[in-house]
Amino acid sequence: MRKKNLKNKTKGVGEKEKRFFHSALSEEIRKWILGVVLFLVAVIVTLSFFDKAGIAGENLMKILTFLIGKAAFVIPLVLVLGGIVFLNPKYRKSLRPAFFAQIFLILAISGLLGSINPTLKEGGLVGYFITLPFLKLFGELASKIIFGALIIISGILFWSFLGKPVFIKKSKTEEVEGAEKKPVFIKKIFGPKFKVKEVPSFPQIDLSSSQAQAKQDQILLDFKIKPIESASRNLNYQFPPTDLLEKDRGAAFAGDIKINSAIIKRTLQNFDIQVEISEVNVGPTVTQYALKPAEGVKLSKITVLSNDLSLALASHPIRIEAPIPGRPLVGIEVPNKTRATVRLRELIEHPNFQNSGSSLIFCLGRDVSGLPVFADISRMPHLLVAGATGTGKTICLNSIILSLLYRNDPENLKLILIDPKRVEFPIYNDIPHLLCPVIVDPQKTINSLKWLIGEMERRFEILSQAKARDVAEFNQIYFKKPDSLERMPYIVLIVDELADLMAARGREMEAGVVRLAQMARAVGIHLILATQRPSVEVITGLIKANITSRIAFQVASQVDSRTVFDIAGAEKLLGLGDMLFISAEIVKPRRIQGAYVSEKEIKKVVSFIVSNSKLSEERKDTPLLLQNEDGTEKREKRGRDLSSFLESGRVEAETPASLAEALEEPEFLNNEDPLYEEAKKLVIEARKASASLLQRRLRIGYARAARLIDTLEERGVVGPGEGAKPREVYI
Repeated sequence: MRKKNLKNKTKGVGEKEKRFFHSALSEEIRKWILGVVLFLVAVIVTLSFFDKAGIAGENLMKILTFLIGKAAFVIPLVLVLGGIVFLNPKYRKSLRPAFFAQIFLILAISGLLGSINPTLKEGGLVGYFITLPFLKLFGELASKIIFGALIIISGILFWSFLGKPVFIKKSKTEEVEGAEKKPVFIKKIFGPKFKVKEVPSFPQIDLSSSQAQAKQDQILLDFKIKPIESASRNLNYQFPPTDLLEKDRGAAFAGDIKINSAIIKRTLQNFDIQVEISEVNVGPTVTQYALKPAEGVKLSKITVLSNDLSLALASHPIRIEAPIPGRPLVGIEVPNKTRATVRLRELIEHPNFQNSGSSLIFCLGRDVSGLPVFADISRMPHLLVAGATGTGKTICLNSIILSLLYRNDPENLKLILIDPKRVEFPIYNDIPHLLCPVIVDPQKTINSLKWLIGEMERRFEILSQAKARDVAEFNQIYFKKPDSLERMPYIVLIVDELADLMAARGREMEAGVVRLAQMARAVGIHLILATQRPSVEVITGLIKANITSRIAFQVASQVDSRTVFDIAGAEKLLGLGDMLFISAEIVKPRRIQGAYVSEKEIKKVVSFIVSNSKLSEERKDTPLLLQNEDGTEKREKRGRDLSSFLESGRVEAETPASLAEALEEPEFLNNEDPLYEEAKKLVIEARKASASLLQRRLRIGYARAARLIDTLEERGVVGPGEGAKPREVYI
């Protein structure tokens, strides 16, 4: 027992001394010491050849000659090579392979000399015993070839130590840097071949180029490029100049594109996926690396590696688009180190926006290649905008409104702005494009939807009488006969927060939105709805089925993304205007960086429009020429109100003639609550009537439930109240 304890103690002391030696001297210092020692031994051995190393050198020479023969003259060269290996800063790991290579080279030379002349003088004692079995088994010639091959192998080992350290496991960044230091001709053969498209300042594309023209036509979603007719412009309305908006500033920085490309390629190769990088597109928010997979590679193998690529690139989140629409490539979208801000001014000044034939075109932003993207409300024909709080929904709505204001005068476009938050849209209250002040009350919102439904039906009647298919065709007739028909403007309803209205008046809101979304396209009425809660309670199945054009900003979860698009992806966006856009013409979502417009710019544009817009006095006083039912002509004074000059006195008595009147009415049609029939049916089935019952079943407030009870009492459905007793149901 004592012996074991003594051994353990002795062993512990040795380990402590060893640890102290290793901690006192670093790896690099030990390497330098060993390298210097090898150089010193090489000098001593060399001096012993000339009898200048004293007695020790003379004895050393006798021992080496006896052991390895004439191979002793190679020892200084081998020691010098070993010293160079130890002093090499790239070779940082274990030094045992270097010692092994030195001994192996000396023994191979000694064996070769022994096979040439099998005596103790040529190869020494070691060479004689090494070559003896080889000479008996293989013969003299084969033995020489074998030892020659061993010398070549030793030389290769030293070359690997001196030129390229093979025992070092470098980090990914060092491997890429080492690959970048290859000679130029090796780079050309083995390096990744792809095109890098950088758009730092987002210059306008020269439309004279056929390829650029084709690409721009694709960006415009097949818009027809033609100037708007001069007759559609109000001469008394001055359009705001683009100088009121700010220019683009700054450029996007994607990092080292070459290194990222090599990392992506190597990471996929680690999973046995062979790819070639085709091109790199540097956009304002993300950089898209377009990959060409080898034949037979399933795309699902690439799409599931999103987290692995994110780890390799140290960038999150990474979105994989497989495949890129219209191209046989897979796109890997990596966030830029520095983002570029996309301003509205550069988009509005773009020739595709200025020369578009549609008056309802608006600016969306720039795609992953930095190219401008526009959309047309008349071709959508309605738009749904969803995204979490602070991701850019309201800024997107403001950019849409400003785009429309830069394209349309008040005679061509009318706006209805609904803002339950009460702080976003009131800045537009004084512009002449508004049909009424900004709406903030849920009840007035419901009334405006009902007025729009009535307006839609009246417009259908006018179009049928004019034998026109839509508003555009009707206005062409107006241009030809300005005295016989009144121009029919477009109406765009914009709701900033749909979730709040659905929570307050869900059934009525859904019914009005669905009715307009189904039929209002032909008569020039379009809806733009935005919500920060893209759930099935807000974006119901009917709303989703009738509004196919959608914009999704960053959402909280994959469930919300599937609610908007039926596919995942919106949860991986970067926020601050980063969006996905889909329409009836774009089947797969397209990533776009939305245009940014500040409150200062909005105030400048609104102030300019308010101060420079004038109503046409001569057109206002010109009588309107219409036809009676018997075919005779009649002249009536033009009205300033939208419904007045569209219907010209044909409005029914029970229907409000203007939107302002409709908003002021507590209930829209016949002073009767839309829920009256449902309340009547509920009371008859329950055989009792109370305000609390209607509150629970119809999900309404107490005031409205009490009014319904009073109406039922007036019409003889229920009896009068008798204190705590329930009312009697007569029917």
